[in-house]
Amino acid sequence: MIRKGFFKPLTWFTALGYLFLYLPICVLIAFSFNTSRFSVVWKSFTVQWYIKLLHDPLVLHALKNSLVVAVVAMILSTIIGTLTAYGLYRYRFRAKVVFDGILFLPIVTPEIVVGISLVIFFVLIHLSLGLKSIIIAHVAFDIPFVMLIVRARLQGMDRSLEEASMDLGADEWTTFFKVTVPQLLPGIIAAALLAFTLSFDDFVITFFVAGVGSTTLPLKIYSMVRLGVSPKINALSALIVFFSITLITIADRVQRRSV
Repeated sequence: MIRKGFFKPLTWFTALGYLFLYLPICVLIAFSFNTSRFSVVWKSFTVQWYIKLLHDPLVLHALKNSLVVAVVAMILSTIIGTLTAYGLYRYRFRAKVVFDGILFLPIVTPEIVVGISLVIFFVLIHLSLGLKSIIIAHVAFDIPFVMLIVRARLQGMDRSLEEASMDLGADEWTTFFKVTVPQLLPGIIAAALLAFTLSFDDFVITFFVAGVGSTTLPLKIYSMVRLGVSPKINALSALIVFFSITLITIADRVQRRSV
């Protein structure tokens, strides 16, 4: 049996781990409400930096690009990932083990390697860099995450309902849309929200495949940081953090309810 005294130092180490991870983010959010232009000196509380963001056309343009890319990538990756996950789960074929192994390859591959390989591929097929190339790249690295979440949901699905639907005269497409999809819907929604978050926040891959006029919000933040960290950057980063946490929380709640 594990002694009770073992849990006390373990609790402290856990608390220190969370403090190490989230303290810098908390400091960033706090200084986004600072009157001073310097992020090392606190003067007084203000929301002026958030108001200035709403009147910055470059930031709004980058936000628009990020939303367009994230929404389109989410839709495409969710459709492709869901159908692929269902195909691997439903059917058996010789190369299935190979496909299962390849599924994890994009997840463990460093993003800088993925970014370089994609930009070389786009050059070879003569595709101009822009929003299209960013969307294709984001769909490529979102699909494995969608497949993992949907496949986890598939493991808990009741196959007897599909068999009953087929016995009652429904064809495969009718069974898929009216029986399978409703059972998978919580997992699909969670996967879609995660895909949106990953696409919206991505910087490394986007940095390689973005072209002129296709600056996304993470790229805009990077260009602003190169000129010095200001409370305006802190405010923009804080908004992204809140937005990402909200989407991840919703996805986690949906996924937990589906189990």
